[in-house]
This record gives sequence, structure tokens and C-alpha cells, in this order.
Amino acid sequence: MITVTHRRYVPYSHAHYAGNLVDGAYSLGLFGDVATEVCIRLDGDEGLFASYDDVQFKAPVRAGDVLEVTATVVSMGTRSRRIEFRVLVVCRGTAGSGAQVLAEPIVATTAVGTVVVPAKP
Repeated sequence: MITVTHRRYVPYSHAHYAGNLVDGAYSLGLFGDVATEVCIRLDGDEGLFASYDDVQFKAPVRAGDVLEVTATVVSMGTRSRRIEFRVLVVCRGTAGSGAQVLAEPIVATTAVGTVVVPAKP
């Protein structure tokens, strides 16, 4: 079908918890952003999220990370698009201003969701 990928640096201003941890809602917001591009590409409309069927927080996201956020359409109805989402940590901040590219990305968050778009005229 279609896959859209965004990359995003997580600023330190988004850390909510000890160890520079970022809350899980951060990943969900990124899923909304990448789903918006999916809808624009497929339908010429931003679309709206209808539901999540499954959200799994598998590893922490930290301030200083670089994330790769992917949305893949797995099925399409008349107005609905079922999408699989994934957040990968591809770079991780280290002490001070240091950072490293990870040899193996870390799967941080996965989800399946449904977006809807307006009916075609």
C-alpha cells in the first residue's frame, strides 16, 4: 500500500521523568503527524484519528533521541485506513551534548490505528 516515515529529534524540553524519559503520549502525537501525511498522500485530506486497536510501549524514549516514525497502511475501506505504526530509536543522546548512532535501532513503540477521511464526492 503506502508507507510514510518521519524522523524527529526529541528535545530535552520534552523530558518529563527522571533519566530524561519522555512520556508515552509523545509517541502517540508522532503517530498522529505521520498518519496526517498518509491521509494527505492518499486522499488529499488530513483525515482524523478514529481509534487505536493496540498500543505497546516496548522501550523508553529519552530526550536527545532521534526517532524514526513509520506508518504503513495495511487496509483501506471506503473512508477508513487501517495503519500500523512504529517508533524506532535510531540515535541516542549520551552524557553532555554527546550522542551516538545505534548499530541496531530500538523498537520503542508500536500501535495499530484507524483514521477516517471524508467521503469522496
